[in-house]
Amino acid sequence: MIKKRLIPWVVVTATWVPGVAIADVDFEIKGLDDALEKNVSVYLDAIPDGERKLTFRFQSRVTDEINKALQALGYYDPTITYTVEDKTSIDDATVVLDIAPGEPVRIAEVDVELTGDAKTDEAFTDLLKTAPKVGDVLNQGQYDALKSSIQSLAVRRGYFDAEYTLSRLEVAPGRHQAFIRLHFSSGMRYHFGPVVYHNSQINEERLDSMLTFKEGDPYLVSDLGAFNQSLSNTGWFSSVLVEAGIDVLRDDRVPISVNLAPSPRNQFETGIGYSTDVGPRVKIGWKKPWFNSRGHSLNTDLYVSKPKQTLESTYKIPLEDVQREYYQVQVGLENLDNNDTESLELTSSISRHWKYDTGWQRALYLRWLYSDYTQGSVSNISNLILPGINFSRVRSRGGAMPYWGDKQSITFEAGDPALLSDISLFRVVGQTAWIRSLNSDNRFLTRVNAGGIFTDEFDRVPPSLRFFAGGDNSIRGYSYESISPRDDEGKLEGGSYMTTGTLEYNYRVTGNWWGALFVDGGDAWTSSDPEWKTSAGVGVRWESPVGPIRFDIAHGFDNKDDDFMIHFSLGPEL
Repeated sequence: MIKKRLIPWVVVTATWVPGVAIADVDFEIKGLDDALEKNVSVYLDAIPDGERKLTFRFQSRVTDEINKALQALGYYDPTITYTVEDKTSIDDATVVLDIAPGEPVRIAEVDVELTGDAKTDEAFTDLLKTAPKVGDVLNQGQYDALKSSIQSLAVRRGYFDAEYTLSRLEVAPGRHQAFIRLHFSSGMRYHFGPVVYHNSQINEERLDSMLTFKEGDPYLVSDLGAFNQSLSNTGWFSSVLVEAGIDVLRDDRVPISVNLAPSPRNQFETGIGYSTDVGPRVKIGWKKPWFNSRGHSLNTDLYVSKPKQTLESTYKIPLEDVQREYYQVQVGLENLDNNDTESLELTSSISRHWKYDTGWQRALYLRWLYSDYTQGSVSNISNLILPGINFSRVRSRGGAMPYWGDKQSITFEAGDPALLSDISLFRVVGQTAWIRSLNSDNRFLTRVNAGGIFTDEFDRVPPSLRFFAGGDNSIRGYSYESISPRDDEGKLEGGSYMTTGTLEYNYRVTGNWWGALFVDGGDAWTSSDPEWKTSAGVGVRWESPVGPIRFDIAHGFDNKDDDFMIHFSLGPEL
């Protein structure tokens, strides 16, 4: 219990006309520094409009609120002068408050005592370094914060028997002194007990591999939170609740209860888009977040547009470290008929993935690519075995339409007849994208994509490995994959190299609606120097619950076929 001896002596002089009502009292505060003035304003603003009448009762209420505001910051002996100015009618006046705060109350003694295991706990030692010091001006908020922080830290670190044996703030206004007395008995610190799972469809050893603690470790609520987050990130469960059994403590152990609800075995997602070059496009995803009790998962995507149709399926096999290491087996089929490209491709791959604390991911893979294609004036069949490695990282803050984020990715892959490929080649592809915001209404996005393929048999390189630019994820003022070198017949043949970049500015117009201005540029080329293409445009963004929906109109400055291109899409920006 806190006992306060509050004996303020307030001197008040006033020029007052009682009984005159003011519809909207306007206070003008003088004589205080910024912190005191702000606190007084907060207290005065709490006076209801119905009580704001120039009466003696209102005067008394104002005096009380000023006293409480100043006492909270250590000033118990103010002098307040009231003056009414600019009174043009009973509904219009200004109350001028000239306040001299007086001498502050200072802390004369800080008596904080810890007993129990917390006495030797470094976390409590560090916390007490932030306690008010003798000689400081009293701030009741700091006292309350210290008291609350000690209690909160005890709960977070497993001191479930902790209690205050003494908690008191004593104030002697006449002496301008305050005395802080906090005696805290923590008792013993509890340790993690056994973990019990409820309603899990996944083998418990799979779940145990994600534990951030082991039985017997000192209790930390942050470890429970990390375990809860790890279980949620698997996608195996629709809800996860990890709780400490404080009501069933045993000796120095606290049992942990994990309540789980399985995710639906089948989940479906859809995405739609439209652009003047591709027309309507639809993506349908079918996901089995848990295929069996080992936590394997299956994800199948069907993409359909006029120029391209793709069917791809991925099977994921978590390893011992479920969150960080896994295998993926992937198979796919793609049919493409776009501009001067016709191809039918079959692909399959197996990859090994690692995730690191830095946020980076690494993947080693081996993929098989079979392509029956006509590119420009050349028709061929290529059969390639391509080992490769990828490094990537994605970070974001702010939900589906992040206010901050970035993405980096780079992939190296190679083929050689010694590895059963038809040709020898080396290919590298990289991407970086950044989202930054000045404030809640101004947002910037920049993106750079680049790649190169090195081979002496370029005619036998499948179209999916060559480089084309243009489209809604590239240079928006040009048709989908319409930018590349041309052969002797003027047909697109794809490039050995590619670079594209984007600069975009978003401004919040109202609510979840944004306007966009952007510039895109780049080229795909082979032997000659690149001929940079540029486009610019405007767009609208709607921050929907499932991600940003984008509508863009872009103009390519060297585009002779279509003056403007229209793009409509839904999906993540990173």
